[in-house]
Amino acid sequence: MTLDRRTFLTRAGLGAAAAGAASAGLLGGASNAGAAGTAKDQVGANDPLLADAPIVIPSGDPTLATVAFHGQHQAGITTPKPPSGMFASFDVTAESRADLIDTLKTLTATARFLTSGGAAQLATTLAPPPDNGTLGPDVPADGLTITVAFGSTLFDERFGLTALKPKHLRPMQPFPNDNLDPAQTGGDVLIQLCAGNPDTTLHAMRQITRVTRGALALNWRIEGFVPPPRPSGVPRNTFAFKDGIANPNVGDPEVANRLLWVTDGIGEPAWTTGGSYHVIRIIKQFIEFWDRVSITEQQQMIGRFRASGAPLDGTNEADIPNYKADPLGYVIPLSAHIRLSNPRTTASEESRIFRRGYNYDRGVDLNDNMDVGLVFNCFQQDLDRQFIANQTRLIGEPMVDYISPVGGGYFFALPGVMDQHDWYARKLFS
Repeated sequence: MTLDRRTFLTRAGLGAAAAGAASAGLLGGASNAGAAGTAKDQVGANDPLLADAPIVIPSGDPTLATVAFHGQHQAGITTPKPPSGMFASFDVTAESRADLIDTLKTLTATARFLTSGGAAQLATTLAPPPDNGTLGPDVPADGLTITVAFGSTLFDERFGLTALKPKHLRPMQPFPNDNLDPAQTGGDVLIQLCAGNPDTTLHAMRQITRVTRGALALNWRIEGFVPPPRPSGVPRNTFAFKDGIANPNVGDPEVANRLLWVTDGIGEPAWTTGGSYHVIRIIKQFIEFWDRVSITEQQQMIGRFRASGAPLDGTNEADIPNYKADPLGYVIPLSAHIRLSNPRTTASEESRIFRRGYNYDRGVDLNDNMDVGLVFNCFQQDLDRQFIANQTRLIGEPMVDYISPVGGGYFFALPGVMDQHDWYARKLFS
């Protein structure tokens, strides 16, 4: 039986929100033929903000090297993505400002050890073991990074932090076609863990929840993975398209200081310098429905060839689409995801975001559909100027029929821990 779009979404409980977004005019007729011009003709193509970062292939090595914990910025933001990721939101249950500070110091010490690796602390006969033991007696670093971010709700009246809230930070509100579940949205603290293997991230999460019990209460959690490149280049998402091709080159300090890091003199509280706004969106993908769509329609919704990852006017995944040569969208439709999210104009270049997403698989949902999708994960200097402007351009895109953002939140990733005497958010409490 052929399942039409409206019937499928109704059965998934989401038909009213998503029906009718795609049309034949938006999705039909484009091909690779007839592309004209070169990338250098694109408006603003010579600006470093429009240059894409070199493609970095995630490693599947089970013995990834140690990532430095100390520094001006937290690891886990510009660090190349390892295969395993975990994201956990917590509510702060500490009873006082002093208790919260003690918790952050404990969290810092725990993260410092876990990311460095070493011999697990030995258990005594009568006391519970200080390490859960799932990695054996020697804890490997395994490329582990632990990235801590605060949500807007932490800056209420409980701890005297209201006046120091980052300027753009606020609770995540739904966009049209979102279906945010309060049970997996928001939180006071977000902890991102990334490593070479899932047992490394799970071990770290268990250690963190153990040492912070009574001060941090787990709110929601999701695990993600990065598959190996198939056959080469950027890994694919569960829609089978290469995901994360066109990231800004934040290895260029000029670009990073304009798009990624909070810097002095932009109106933010002084303690935030070196941090970054962290957005996470749990995006469910209706893969059973997607798999019934023609390859032509899929490619025109995305704006890229599925096999190669190249834009529809190009031949390689790293090619920059030349929208100037295709102003009416005959080759890359005006409604294509890549065209809406990154128009590549001088007016839109300041809204680019740095993406660091993971796929997820949570089994079967309540409607007997596969519960898989994307942990959309990005960092930026300005929440409003970048992510929200970017997402606003995507309202009503044809792909809304095939996805449903169900959770996540807006957070502020803290500045880095500078040395052995420093701790998470120390300047916030100074």
